[in-house]
Amino acid sequence: MSLKVAIVGAGLIGPRHAHSVISNSATELVALVDPAPTGEATAAMLNTNFYPSVAALLSSSHRPDAAIVCTPNHTHVPLAKELLAGGIHVLLEKPVSDSLESGRSLLEFARAPEHAHLKLLVGHHRRFNPYVRATKAVLEAGSLGQLIAVNGLWTLYKPDSYFAAPTDWRASGARGGGVIPINLVHDIDLMHHLFGPIVRVQAEKTLPQRLSPPHDADEGVALTMRFASGVVGTFLVCDATPSAHNFESGTGENPMIPRAQEAYDFYRIFGSDASLSVPDLTRWSYGQAEKSWSNPLVAEKIPLPDESVPFDLQLAHFVDVIRGDAKPSCSGDEGLRALIVCKAVQTAMHTGQPVDIPVDPLAQ
Repeated sequence: MSLKVAIVGAGLIGPRHAHSVISNSATELVALVDPAPTGEATAAMLNTNFYPSVAALLSSSHRPDAAIVCTPNHTHVPLAKELLAGGIHVLLEKPVSDSLESGRSLLEFARAPEHAHLKLLVGHHRRFNPYVRATKAVLEAGSLGQLIAVNGLWTLYKPDSYFAAPTDWRASGARGGGVIPINLVHDIDLMHHLFGPIVRVQAEKTLPQRLSPPHDADEGVALTMRFASGVVGTFLVCDATPSAHNFESGTGENPMIPRAQEAYDFYRIFGSDASLSVPDLTRWSYGQAEKSWSNPLVAEKIPLPDESVPFDLQLAHFVDVIRGDAKPSCSGDEGLRALIVCKAVQTAMHTGQPVDIPVDPLAQ
């Protein structure tokens, strides 16, 4: 029997999720929810039912089994709570919230006995990217030996049009703009996915390149990370420099950002037996020879598992979790943990002091 799914939010990402629902034989798109005037037209284009609010949907004859929330960040928590209270499983677009307080309140709400049977997942879809899945398989196989360190980059140039109305909030740190909450949150989640929880960060701000005002949002930061496992790492994120060293240019994931002609790396992972660069997926080792800098390194290319669309795989995973056939890849806890680290990076950047981060996302 097909799982009935509603999409909440008719913006850029909502229809993308809707097409995944339509193309999956295990799911049925039953409704689109959005109060905007364009919502009804988008629903018609998707050949589904339209409702202006979650309340209207829940009182209708098209009640879903699950919903995917794709609305502005500050609305994530109230909408997710409303759906959970209505007995609906939720896949919530990242980030979990625009604040740690509301994000923690959502986790507590979802853990309450009356909601504990429902599933709350966070849509960090890059976990399902084929380059990430290939990297995860290499690490889980232990072919790098003991993991020692990671170096990461997200460096790219955003033009003035990116900050123009109606998305001028991107230039304001107070309104949720800046490269840390918008972009770094993706990589922090992948760091957690690959290496486990980050427990300490220290950060230095990059030189500003845009006039303030109107820009007061963060443009870039260099940070060091320590993981609970003992792995250490560095990361540079900056949205004010022409560069091919970023996830989008390296993987071609975003059709709005041209893929680099060569696979310039954005992650370098170092182990006791070998190292791995991503997305070129080159494993460097001494092969069968003694580990020594006087011996030549051997390059091995790791193949991609497939080229499946991450959004489609994420939806299939959501279905499996609801049916009890899989454990959540990115639970509410994991989603909040990424947001906590981003807030810690901002604190470290502004205070000049290292910030320790508890493993439990509900710890204050």
